[in-house]
Amino acid sequence: MDNDQVAAILDEIATLLELQGENPFRCQAYRNAARAIQQMEGRLSELVAAGKLTEIRGIGETLQEKITALVISGRLAFYDDLKSKIPTGLVEMLRIPAIGPKKVKALFDQLGIDDLVKLKQACEEGRVASLKGFGAKTQQKILEGIAFLGQAGDRVRLDQAEAVANSLLEGLRGCAGIIRLEVCGSLRRRKEIIRDIDILASSKDARPVMKCFVSLPGVSQVIGQGDTKSSIVIDKGVVDGRRFVINADLRVVDDDQFPFALNYFTGSKEHNVAIRGRAQSYGLKLNEYELVGAKGPVRCRDEGDIYRALDMDYVPPELRENTGEVEAAVAHRLPKLIEKQDILGTFHCHTNWSDGSASLEEMAMAARKLGLQYLGIADHSQSLKMANGLTPERVHQQQAEIDQLNSRMSDFTIFKGTECDILPDGQLDYPDDVLVSFDYVVASIHTHFNQTLEEMTARIVRAVSHPRVTMLGHGTGRLVLRREPYKVDMEAVMKAAAKHGTRIEINAHPFRLDIDWLACKRAKSLGVGLVINPDAHATQEIAHIGYGVDVARRGWLEKSDVLNTLPADQVAKALAAKKAGK
Repeated sequence: MDNDQVAAILDEIATLLELQGENPFRCQAYRNAARAIQQMEGRLSELVAAGKLTEIRGIGETLQEKITALVISGRLAFYDDLKSKIPTGLVEMLRIPAIGPKKVKALFDQLGIDDLVKLKQACEEGRVASLKGFGAKTQQKILEGIAFLGQAGDRVRLDQAEAVANSLLEGLRGCAGIIRLEVCGSLRRRKEIIRDIDILASSKDARPVMKCFVSLPGVSQVIGQGDTKSSIVIDKGVVDGRRFVINADLRVVDDDQFPFALNYFTGSKEHNVAIRGRAQSYGLKLNEYELVGAKGPVRCRDEGDIYRALDMDYVPPELRENTGEVEAAVAHRLPKLIEKQDILGTFHCHTNWSDGSASLEEMAMAARKLGLQYLGIADHSQSLKMANGLTPERVHQQQAEIDQLNSRMSDFTIFKGTECDILPDGQLDYPDDVLVSFDYVVASIHTHFNQTLEEMTARIVRAVSHPRVTMLGHGTGRLVLRREPYKVDMEAVMKAAAKHGTRIEINAHPFRLDIDWLACKRAKSLGVGLVINPDAHATQEIAHIGYGVDVARRGWLEKSDVLNTLPADQVAKALAAKKAGK
């Protein structure tokens, strides 16, 4: 088994142990090991062969034996035994935000509920509300959660689809005869949720390419294999409490058809319709194979030639949603979108002072290795005890360590920050005399998600209006495919942020991607400054910044719209100005 497969099984073991009522610390040990393996560089098999598994943080002798068995044989008796004791439907029930392992176990033990169908029926009959520790509100939340899962369907997160696509592309690059190769569809447009993977290749002979595609490692099923299109299924097993299955299609065209096919299969459908309409107004016909008129085909070497033939600027894939990009391209008014290399530093990163896995120095060195000039540390505030939130005393201790590290580095800056909880009434989790000690403050919500629209909006508006708050963290509280946003009037929040000079975070963690691209577009129009933050809890997660850039590009953002495109000295001035109320 490879790294991802082993990590997925360790994560599932943690879930199964939780459903058995096992000690939480033991469950967390498996989750920590899974996370460490997902984030490690290099192959797990090489560490196993060298007998160096215990060099991975959090892996002791017991876990070493289990991981070794999975890597070498692909089987683990302990895991098989656990699965045989737990109905598979219980794991699926854990996807509902309103219930955790204890409640799932109670539903199974007391009502015999072992799948979502039975759970929905029991809620509709009112039997769940009668159980101790549940009640009518929880029952309603469960029904809402089941409906949300139905909407999520068989989709996966952007990062998950990207990992599969990259693996398929790597395999295809070893196939003879491929001239050009690209990912298309919603993945190329960088949507946060992906239903399937579309790959396009050009070749003089499609047959060996198709044969190679359906034989790639990890293919669990071949749905179809033809002369121009083949379809496969990738099944990664249970990941994050839900089965990870995704379809992938490969289309092969002649190389002179490649630009037209790439444009067509990238989409979106609405963008394609608009572009075809533009072609028709020029007396041309555009489809997935050609651009042709009365004088014959218009030769295009790449997508840019297609747009130029229609007197338009090239439209980046992220903008192709028919939300004004066609008109802007015709008028030559498309924005110069932000690029990943524009990001010079970031904020909202966690260390092992709270719930991160790495030290201050390790996080700083990782950021510097990525080419960043600065890193903001924003560990959790005191009320979030489950995340080891910092008391005021520990805040001062951490700041002293940051001062020490900064004194040793001439080419890198660590900014002192906090992710300060927004309390239910909108007050902040630290008093002003503590808040003033930070270079910046990220204000975020982690509790009391069920407030009414009015309560939640007033709560966040009060926080972003506070003079010590620099930026709002993960503004809607959503978790992609796991939890819907809380009820909040983001228009009112953004207007308050604009009034008080408070920036709004694009949380780049692929579990969140919050705010989304539509909110980015609206924030820009209202004059709200944006910040791209990875919400990193480990060194490898700092690179999640890239997903935030994807969101920003889809939201039409330019370099000047985002704070952390500025160099360290200018960021320091901007933070100091906000702190001084200027």
